Amino acid sequence: MEPDLKKIFSRFKADGTYAEGRPFGPGHIHDTYRIVTAERDCDDYILQRLNNNVFRDIPSLQENMERVTAHLREKISAITGSDLKRECLNLVPARDSGKSYVTDEEDHYWRMFIFIPDHRSYERVDSRHKAFEGGRIVGRFQALLADLPGEPLHETIPDFHNIARRLETFHAVLDRDPAGRAAPVSKEIEEIISREEEMKTILRLGAEGKIPLRITHNDTKFNNILFDSNDRALLIIDLDTVMPGYVHYDFGDAIRTATNRAEEDSTDLSAVSMDVEIYRAYAEGFLSETRNTLNATEIEYLPFAPKLLTYIMATRFLTDYLDGDNYYKIRYQEHNLQRVRVQLTLLRDMEAQYEEMVQTVKNIVR
Repeated sequence: MEPDLKKIFSRFKADGTYAEGRPFGPGHIHDTYRIVTAERDCDDYILQRLNNNVFRDIPSLQENMERVTAHLREKISAITGSDLKRECLNLVPARDSGKSYVTDEEDHYWRMFIFIPDHRSYERVDSRHKAFEGGRIVGRFQALLADLPGEPLHETIPDFHNIARRLETFHAVLDRDPAGRAAPVSKEIEEIISREEEMKTILRLGAEGKIPLRITHNDTKFNNILFDSNDRALLIIDLDTVMPGYVHYDFGDAIRTATNRAEEDSTDLSAVSMDVEIYRAYAEGFLSETRNTLNATEIEYLPFAPKLLTYIMATRFLTDYLDGDNYYKIRYQEHNLQRVRVQLTLLRDMEAQYEEMVQTVKNIVR
């Protein structure tokens, strides 16, 4: 049954009169609608029915989002010339409770934001300018939240980027081999196993107290960044996975997705490689905002981060393939295996260019 969007909209403290609601955006987790208001001088809104199969504790998720957006608004409002409606997500409170969400008769959770007009987003990074701006806005997000007061944020998806946990799951599935797929992919399995200890480096640095847990976005793919009509980055959206983590998770996943010259499931592995110029521009933008916030060890290991996040995704795709394709949506039988091969190809190319990646960061902070 289709939701009564007008009824749900009326439960939030919004300005304007409901005119229409229609599905919006390509998101795969939540059901997202754009609500158009009748009055020209009133905002439109984004209304979302939240997926509590993926996110099991919606009140905690929303508490994170309330704290983060309130802190960002406070910080951004102090910047001369800033525009809070375009540079920060603005949650709309519920009429009855004042909370940032409501529940309907079927116990679905809903939340609403002010819609940001005249924005654009990109699936591909095709210029140094866009890469710099993407790095700058993610870096600003990190820097502005470095002094968020209070208790640590809730973990909305526990161990999301914890490679030790991901490897435990990988080995458990490999031992069971429930789909009988392990033997033909022994080469890919060996590539994962051979790098295990190296890929625990960030966790070791954290355990040794050399790098701090920070507030990280944890889903910094490029299409989560909104740009204005002049291709100036406005903000990063999709804050569901904002929680404690290491800065390398955000930098690494952004580079993994932004610099790959091919698609994540490309069947032409010869097209897969890391564009080091996009890497350099993104790093310049990121460090323009964070170089005074991060410690020396965090900066030193930024070039390692893309290798780690690419390895994490290869491990996750291979785990799902061995398990019979139960997590990621696939379009054909070996779709997950092709994703594995793309990630491993990209990882090998990063390894080949690693010295240049390291020198790039040194040059930026020199």
